[in-house]
This record gives sequence, C-alpha cells and structure tokens, in this order.
Amino acid sequence: MMRSLLVRGMLTGLAAAAAGLLIAWIYGEPQVDRAIAFEEAKAAAEAAAAQVHAHGVGEHGAGEEVVSRTVQRTTGLITAMAVYGVAIGGLFSIAFAFAYGRIGALGARATAALVALGGFVAIVLVPFLKYPPTPPAVGAPETIGGRTALYFGMVALGVLATVAAAILFTRLAPRLGGWNTAIVTSAGFAIVVAIVFRLTPRPDAVADGFPSAVLWDFRIASLGVQVVLWATLGLLFGALTERAYRRQQAAPRTEDEALAV
Repeated sequence: MMRSLLVRGMLTGLAAAAAGLLIAWIYGEPQVDRAIAFEEAKAAAEAAAAQVHAHGVGEHGAGEEVVSRTVQRTTGLITAMAVYGVAIGGLFSIAFAFAYGRIGALGARATAALVALGGFVAIVLVPFLKYPPTPPAVGAPETIGGRTALYFGMVALGVLATVAAAILFTRLAPRLGGWNTAIVTSAGFAIVVAIVFRLTPRPDAVADGFPSAVLWDFRIASLGVQVVLWATLGLLFGALTERAYRRQQAAPRTEDEALAV
C-alpha cells in the first residue's frame, strides 16, 4: 500500500509541477525578463561611467552568460519544476499515509486537501512572508549565502511548527472539540511564527531603483505557482486515492481474506 501511495504521489507531483510550470511561463517569466533588462541597463550605465572616469574600459562590464536565457526558461525551468514536483509529491504521500485515519473521520479527499494546505503553509507561506523571493540578477550578490541559510531555516521552522500544531490538535481535540482545538492550535502557531519573524533579520536583497511593480508582480507570480502546484497535488492525489480505495473495497475477497475476517 505504501509503495502505491508513493508512486501515486510522485506522479501526481509531476502533474502538479506541470500545472505550476504553465503559471510560471505565463506570469513569472515576463517579470524575470524585465528584471534582467534592469540589471543589464544598470551594468551598462556603470560601465559607461567607469569609461568616462578612467578613459578606458571599466571593471563593471557585463559578463558572458554561462547558461543562455532560452535554456533557463525552457530546459532549466522544466527540469527544476519536475524534480521539485516529484520530490514534493513523494513527501506528500508519506505525510498522507501518516495522517489518514488519524484526523477524525476524514476521507481520502479531505485528508489530502488538509495535508496539502498544511504543506503549503509550512513550506511556502511561512518562508514567503518573511523572505519573499526576488527575481534573478536583482539580489545583492554578497547576501546570497546568508539569505539562503535564513530561507531554509524558515522552511524548517514552518515544518516543525506545523507538525507540532498537528500533534497538539490530535491531543486536545477529544477534550476541547474540533473547533476550539483548531482555534487554540492556530493561535499558538501564529504566535510562534510571529516571535521568530521578529527575532530573525531581513537582509536588504533588492537593488536600489529596481521597479517596485516588477518586484511585486514577480512575487505574486511565484506565490501563484506554488498555490496552483499544491492545490493540484492535494485535489488530484485525494481523488485518485479515494478512487483506488473504493475499487479495493469493491473487489471480491479471496478465500484467505474471507477466513481472516
């Protein structure tokens, strides 16, 4: 059973990644192109200023592309999204296996939707609220290492806080009831995240003069990709799993299974 869930999760994650890829191409890539154009214009202006000052070739000229923009937006983006979708789908199926049957009387679809919501909050929303993404070629190079460490630290916090809230919910629900427990655990989750947000730094990662509209649109597009990916994953995985369970229940029992019952 676990093997079939894992395979289903990975395939569903691949399908969800394909849906997210469409959003990235339609809404995200135009913002990346605008960000690169801004960076190239800035580099050209700095090079021209250096030439005027030194009467020669300045040090700030733009370097050659290691990977072409065409490859980045096609093969590179497809590969990255596919790997991400398969990995998230596999982890999602494991989380579903642990959650199914342990969250009240929820069916496969409701459990998958709830796990998808929890995964989105933990892995995407919590880090996004503190360290929203910036377009490539825009962030200050000297802050990349620190920002990466802070981002993954925030992902770890989101996962731990979400798992802790889920465990607390299962412990308190029999005594407080579903709605009251949901309010208590949600409030506790929000308080913990808010405290960590207050204590962690926010490095300045955006170049001076960068168009705020492009930055906003890029971040909304990035969030939209994740919303579509996780929604597709939760809904599709839940539908396929519920269908598989119904077929399993409707299948005739073997002689050994009948005797075991």
